[in-house]
Amino acid sequence: MAKLQVELVTAERRVLSQEADFVLAPGADGDLGVLPRHIPLLTTLKTGEVMVRNEGREEYLFVAGGFLEVLPDKVVILADVAERAEDIDEARAEEARKRAEELLQHEPENVEAAAILEREVLRLRVAEIRRHRRDRPSGPPPSE
Repeated sequence: MAKLQVELVTAERRVLSQEADFVLAPGADGDLGVLPRHIPLLTTLKTGEVMVRNEGREEYLFVAGGFLEVLPDKVVILADVAERAEDIDEARAEEARKRAEELLQHEPENVEAAAILEREVLRLRVAEIRRHRRDRPSGPPPSE
């Protein structure tokens, strides 16, 4: 079966480099699913989650800003910010979310606070997805 080589990098480091069967990323016009042999394209990234699936195993990452390049055998994600789900500090993200909400209560037009709120809510969602996947039992469901 054909595979994709997935590279996710920021200005500071390479966050992910692996083969995949499928990639789901938050493109400018909505979520974009990529399979091997996809038509080439280039788009900006929205803040959200990237899911990389390889042989049934899914990995979740948080991204904010940047670009997504798709080639028939490769996906390159150049993100302003990227974080693996397991590396997200949920307590810190929750605190930042609360501070942004409080600031917006006093300054509803504060665009920066609104952007921070959106980013932290999405970071927490990516962490929550990973937590639910980790806590879910593996293998077939119990028979009745």
